[in-house]
Amino acid sequence: MENRPRGAASARFSVLGPLGMQCDGEDRTPSAPKVRQILALLVLRANQVVSTDALLQELWGDEPPSTALATLHTYIYHLRRLLRRNGLSADGADVVITRAPGYLLKVEPHQVDLTRFRELCLSGREHLDAGRHTEAVADLESALGLWTAQPLVNINLGPRLSAHVAELEENWLCAVKLHVEARMRRGLHHEVIGELRSLTAQYPLDEWLHAQLIRALDLSGRRGDALRAYQGLRAALTRDLGLDPSPEVQRLHQQVLAAGA
Repeated sequence: MENRPRGAASARFSVLGPLGMQCDGEDRTPSAPKVRQILALLVLRANQVVSTDALLQELWGDEPPSTALATLHTYIYHLRRLLRRNGLSADGADVVITRAPGYLLKVEPHQVDLTRFRELCLSGREHLDAGRHTEAVADLESALGLWTAQPLVNINLGPRLSAHVAELEENWLCAVKLHVEARMRRGLHHEVIGELRSLTAQYPLDEWLHAQLIRALDLSGRRGDALRAYQGLRAALTRDLGLDPSPEVQRLHQQVLAAGA
């Protein structure tokens, strides 16, 4: 970070679980709920401007009180003071920067767990596409290991943060699927069965996950369990959506049947 005060490099911000701000390994997360909301939005959009309007909507919805703008300025002051007290900034304003039309949290990429997660997922996908399955598994395991709980579990979510959390949960599921695919390509079919059973219970209408479970069971010599997994998916789709499995999953079912003929 340019013009960073001594010690600021030790700051770490986390959103892949409880919102956290650590300084030299010590928890320095704000205790005030609305200051936490502001910090969460700034961390999620690190090094990008978060508009005043977005912050006001997050804190008070579509009907902010007449004092909302003045109160927001007070919360920003408290956040900057916390940064200053912990040696992360000369006055707080060089980390939480005022920049039209709002504020920007100035950090290095390695200081935010979400940034690292995205870097590892990108690297894992590139390794997978290049056929480097061992490297893909390693990077994706590291990415998923950054998650400690549901994102922002210690925040009272307003509309903006709720949308961000939904996006993060989709990002997590995408990384999980890449991790499953990388291990399947390495031939680790036995290893993924338990995880896939849990995931298909959590996402009963996700055909990709069910297809991987069917493949993993079949490749592990458990053809009967693979056929039962297909029937379970078919029943769930019919019951909840009035649909049959996709043609791809039906072809997979036929392959399992043909292999046992």
